[in-house]
Amino acid sequence: MPTTKPLVKPFLFLLCLSLLFLLPLLLSRSPLNPNLTRQVLLSSSSSSLLKIRPGFRSYDDYLKLQLNKTLNPRLRRVWATRDWNRKISVFSRFFAELRQSGFLSNTSRALCVGARMGQEVAALKSVGVADSIGMDLVPSPPLVVQGDFHSQPFANSSFDFEFSNVFDHALYPERFSREIERTLRPGGVCVLHVAVARRGDRYSANDLYGIEGVTSLFKDSDLVRVRKVDGFGLDTELVLRKKNRSR
Repeated sequence: MPTTKPLVKPFLFLLCLSLLFLLPLLLSRSPLNPNLTRQVLLSSSSSSLLKIRPGFRSYDDYLKLQLNKTLNPRLRRVWATRDWNRKISVFSRFFAELRQSGFLSNTSRALCVGARMGQEVAALKSVGVADSIGMDLVPSPPLVVQGDFHSQPFANSSFDFEFSNVFDHALYPERFSREIERTLRPGGVCVLHVAVARRGDRYSANDLYGIEGVTSLFKDSDLVRVRKVDGFGLDTELVLRKKNRSR
């Protein structure tokens, strides 16, 4: 609207200024073991079906790349405006179907892993799952708290349901899967949206060539459903259920 145009440049200036201060703070507070953030990355879990992208000299290099996207002022404006309702609508359909299939209920305690601004959380709440929270490197209150999916800031067996569409951003996929299983309750459900044999964007840390590249990492869960989806460039939905035994 014409009356809002004079506010755009000051808004962007203040946003950029705040991000300049926020970036060093986030990098200095990596949730992972501090020794890991400085070490040279010598190996990770690559296989014929899951390839870790080369080029990361340290975990700080990896974090900088992820934060370059997450803190990008233009992208954050798009996520908060043009994309907001569209993504909530799509995610709401996904979650409503999962609830109808018995993988999710209104009494579930739910976590969205890598939720950025929190559209997934808003979608869960819109279908009746009130006890929902998101986690991302950059917090976005009140829907998203700060956390690294390689080392979740939650206690064991905290959630009944976890959803993520950022598996391709995991530099350590085995840590990503281990943390989901650690924080899921026995019988809890994990739903992943992934792209199979389709190269992700430049912020991806791994490339997936078969679903076994993911499912083999979930040592304490059973694969209960696979189906095709159209989820913002991701084409496959995996539903895994944690085995009913104590970890």
